[in-house]
Amino acid sequence: MKRHLLSWLLVLLAPLGGLAASPLDTLLENGSLSIDSRLQHDGALVPGQYARMVIEIGTSTWFTGGTRIRLPEVPGLVILQTEQFAANASETRDGTTWVLQRWTIDLYPQRPGEFRVPAMELSLQVNGGDLGNISGSATSPPLAFSVSLPAALEQAEFWVASPDYTVTQTVDRELDRLEPGDAFERRITFRAEDVPAMMLPALNADGQDGLAAYPAPPVLDNSSNRGQRVASREQSISYVAEQPGRYVLPAEEFFWWDTRDETLKVLSIPALEVTVTGQAAAPVESSSPLPWRTLALAALAPLVVMAVLRLLLRHRPWQRLAFLRKPLHKLWRVLLSLRQPALPRRLNPDSSAGD
Repeated sequence: MKRHLLSWLLVLLAPLGGLAASPLDTLLENGSLSIDSRLQHDGALVPGQYARMVIEIGTSTWFTGGTRIRLPEVPGLVILQTEQFAANASETRDGTTWVLQRWTIDLYPQRPGEFRVPAMELSLQVNGGDLGNISGSATSPPLAFSVSLPAALEQAEFWVASPDYTVTQTVDRELDRLEPGDAFERRITFRAEDVPAMMLPALNADGQDGLAAYPAPPVLDNSSNRGQRVASREQSISYVAEQPGRYVLPAEEFFWWDTRDETLKVLSIPALEVTVTGQAAAPVESSSPLPWRTLALAALAPLVVMAVLRLLLRHRPWQRLAFLRKPLHKLWRVLLSLRQPALPRRLNPDSSAGD
């Protein structure tokens, strides 16, 4: 009995499984829609090097709307979609004209080893011929590739893999005649092709005793022109001279893996010598500490006041002197009468004449 019920359930649920399938599956099965993915790169890849993944979508009819790509997450691999539009093309297959969309996905491996980019979910809108306009989801084929670490990079901690990489340094004033309180700005600019700005190095901005450093937030820029990707990182550091002396901002070296000839190169910026003359600003003298006796008296004073108030409230000595209140009041009135003048203010008070 249970077997018969299970069989009936499978029969009833089978059509539901067909309803869950994407409408695009029919076009993929009859060959009027194709999806392909490939790695467009020649030669070996090193960590940090740009690799281009191309997803090609073709239809024997035409696209009726935009295409969206959902990027996956792969450990050790940076996946970016920097181009918002596909490269459109057409070709003839078995006498039929096909319309193509080629989407570019940027890959930046961060370690050596094997990588596998899983299938990406694509949201498509195409014309299905007799089926009318169809929209749904499909997936791109997975993609596998490997990344190796050349012997020249085994001892390097950080490098930039690019066909073109430059580092420049500028300052906004002469550094041999500074005085305490003077400031100058140091600007270092990194520029590279086929590298996002977030992967360019950061410069050490530590100050020295007598020469304070105040780094500004870096300015990152990514641009693309006719398929050429250029990134820059501009870092500005303001230095303030605090004490006379001679200071040296050390030279810096940066490793560059030239992807054109697959060789390791070193870029550098020279050291900067800073001379500060004159007298240092006088430090602000702090007030001399109070003697311990004064501090002790200040601490005991509130206690003494509280003790006196407590005794006054407890014994109330003013109540014992209440009998003196009336005699003192009479005495006060007598004293006031003695202060009055003997003659009136006017010689003839009843006269209407002026004073």
